[in-house]
Amino acid sequence: MFGLFKRKSKLPAKITYDEAKQFARNKDHTIRSELASRDDVQPEILYFLAEDKVPEVRRSIAANAAAPRHADLVLARDHDEDVRADLALKIGRLIPGITGGQSERLQEITFEILTILAQDQLPRVRRIIAEEIKHATHAPKPVVAKLAQDVELIVAAPILEFSPLLNDSDLLEIIRAGVADGGLSAISRRSAVSDKVARAIVAANDIPAVATLLANPSAQIREDTLNQIIEKAEKAEPLHEPLARRPELSLGAIRRIAGFVSAAILEVMRTEHKLDDDTAKEVSEAVKRRIQKESTEQIESVAEKVAKLQALGRLTEDAVTQAAELGQRGFLAEALALKAGVSAAVVNKMMDSRSGKAVTAISWKAGLTARGSMKLQRHGARIAANAMIHARDGVNYALSDTEMNWLLTYFREQSEGAAPAV
Repeated sequence: MFGLFKRKSKLPAKITYDEAKQFARNKDHTIRSELASRDDVQPEILYFLAEDKVPEVRRSIAANAAAPRHADLVLARDHDEDVRADLALKIGRLIPGITGGQSERLQEITFEILTILAQDQLPRVRRIIAEEIKHATHAPKPVVAKLAQDVELIVAAPILEFSPLLNDSDLLEIIRAGVADGGLSAISRRSAVSDKVARAIVAANDIPAVATLLANPSAQIREDTLNQIIEKAEKAEPLHEPLARRPELSLGAIRRIAGFVSAAILEVMRTEHKLDDDTAKEVSEAVKRRIQKESTEQIESVAEKVAKLQALGRLTEDAVTQAAELGQRGFLAEALALKAGVSAAVVNKMMDSRSGKAVTAISWKAGLTARGSMKLQRHGARIAANAMIHARDGVNYALSDTEMNWLLTYFREQSEGAAPAV
């Protein structure tokens, strides 16, 4: 309702230079802030306001596209994080068109500001830069490389997944040097993954990243690389389905895979691949054997395993997040249900919602850290990096307790067939 009304301007429609100087020294900071946001004010006035003692005024300069770049250079090291965040958004959006008829000096200053912000101490500021330049073709290569190797996934992921400035040599070097947890999965999602890069990802033995690679139809995976994956897949269930769906599987590979996957995945292979008579018969027999085995094995229930780990004090955050990384969804649901005091049905609804907020809420209720919540969002619910709810300042939950409790109530009542009114 309040958004329907605009605050009445305290400044005239047109301002002379002398008037602007007077307004720039006005005791009312709202007047100075309004002045700082205008595009018809002389550059020296805006530069003067870039050093105003009130952050709101400096934020107006940071967001003002008409502000002189030297003022932006001052603000790049501002002690207020909101000022730097607003500046990062503005500068990041300028980068894609930076070569369009601008002076060489202006480009140099803009790149200098970008470099400073890309090294900011706060992940929030670095993330804004990464998101804004992830598709840029003219950004400084050292800045892109630094962001790609950032310790925070929210910073590195957009660059690793999208940047056209990273060639195969760059990606191989980044993989050798090590990336943030989840960074290999971001590389695996690129629109084109060469066989060299695919081999390096497989060699890194990051199961979630390999699963993502297999699910990427544009990834080039040679037969020898697929054979390496098959060897790993026998003891890594998350690889079974994406491996079985790869269109380039040879008949020999299909026979090998048939030896260890479930009956359901055997059915996938039988329906999705063109099999010769002998292979089709072999797979059909494997399906029958697997169904018989799965129906007769006496296996301790997942709920019993979870309860036993809890009693032994071993149902830790690491145990929960590892289950998410390995694709053990049943274990994950039971573990979160036990730790959060809700049903597994509620947990599954929250995880299946693909909502970063919902997964954050159940993680919080289960006593996980905000960083643990990010792992569940990434691996358990497979939420894209740009849709995740990230930890505030890298360690704290970004949502309020009230909002998370409301989400828990909503999904609890939804699973019972009566969601509360929004």
